Amino acid sequence: MKLVKNLLRGSQTSIVVDANIPFPSVHAEKPADLLVHCPSHQATQLKQSGCLATETDIRSLFIKDESTRMGLGSFKALGAAYVIAHAAAETGSENMSAALKGQTYVTASAGNHGLSVAAGAAIFGANSIIFLSQTVPSAFADRLRDKGAEVRVEGDDYEASMQAAAQLAEDQGFILLSDSSWAGYYELPHRLMEGYLVAAKESVDQIPEIPSHIFLQAGVGGLAGAFAAFYREAWGDAPTITVVEPDAAPALQASIEAGKSVFADGPVSNMGRLDCKEPSLIALKGLARDADYFLTISDDLATQVLNRLGEEGMPSSQSGIAGIAALYTDDGLKKAMGLEDTSVVLSILSEGDD
Repeated sequence: MKLVKNLLRGSQTSIVVDANIPFPSVHAEKPADLLVHCPSHQATQLKQSGCLATETDIRSLFIKDESTRMGLGSFKALGAAYVIAHAAAETGSENMSAALKGQTYVTASAGNHGLSVAAGAAIFGANSIIFLSQTVPSAFADRLRDKGAEVRVEGDDYEASMQAAAQLAEDQGFILLSDSSWAGYYELPHRLMEGYLVAAKESVDQIPEIPSHIFLQAGVGGLAGAFAAFYREAWGDAPTITVVEPDAAPALQASIEAGKSVFADGPVSNMGRLDCKEPSLIALKGLARDADYFLTISDDLATQVLNRLGEEGMPSSQSGIAGIAALYTDDGLKKAMGLEDTSVVLSILSEGDD
C-alpha cells in the first residue's frame, strides 16, 4: 500500500494533457432532466454505519449504496445509458423506442459499463457490441447477452479488448462509447461522466453534514473524477478527497507522480472493475485539480473489507468497496490522511455482488 500527496492540487495547468481535454462537468441537472422520464429511476440510499465507524475509529461513516441503481446494480447505469438517451432525444423522434434504429454502439468492458451500453442501446432501438477480455467471467457475458448485446471475447486484458473495440468502430463506422478518454476522444466520455453526477448530487442532498473526508475508488477514474468535481463545487475545500486504486493498477497515482499520463503495468487484481492500467485523461485532469491524496490498497485488504461489509448486509465486490477499504489501512496511513475520531467520512459502494 502506498499513499501519495497530490502536489498538483488546485492547479488548472500543472498536469500535462492535451489542451482540448475538458475538466469534468458539474452540471448534474442535465442528466437529471432526462432521468425524470425513466420509470426505473429513483434515488439510491445513503446508509450510515455506526458499527463500521466505531471499529475504524471515526465519528461517522456514510455510504452511498449504488447496488440497486436502475436495476443494473451499479452507478454505471447512469453513464453510457445517459449518453445514448441524449443521442435519442436529439433525433426528435416521436417513437423513442426506435429513435436510434440502425446505429451500433461498440465498447469494451471489465464490468458494469457494458451493461449500461447494452441496456441503453436496447431501449432506443440501437445495436450494441461489447468486447470482453479473457479475464472477464463468462457469467457476465451471459448477462450482456440477456440485455441484447453481441459479445466478443478478445485480448488478455481490458486495454487489449478496448483496442479491438476501437478498431471495429473505425472499420465499420460504428459509435465507440468508452468510459475512458484519450487525446482526440473526449466528447462522449465527458457526457458519460456527467451522467454519474446524478448519484453525486443525491449524496450531497442526503448527507446531514459536510464530510471531513471522502474516499473514491478508481479504475480509469470516471467515478472519482466526476464525483470529486461535483463535491468541490458543492463543498469547496472542506473535505479531504482521497482516490483509492489497486496496488496492481496505480494508473492515476503514478500519473500524478509523473505529472503526465503514464501506463502503470502490473499483475491482475481481484478488484477487476478497477484493474485499469491507464487513466482517463478527463478524470486525470480533474483529479489533479480536485483530489488531495492517491492511495493504493492490496487485494487481500479489499477481500477482508468485502467480507466485513457482507456481514453488515452490504454485499458487493472487491471493486465496489475499495473506497471504504481505505478506512482499514494502518494507523500511519490513516494519520497521514488526517483521519481521527472526529472524522465524518463519505464513500461509495459502487456496485452489488452480481
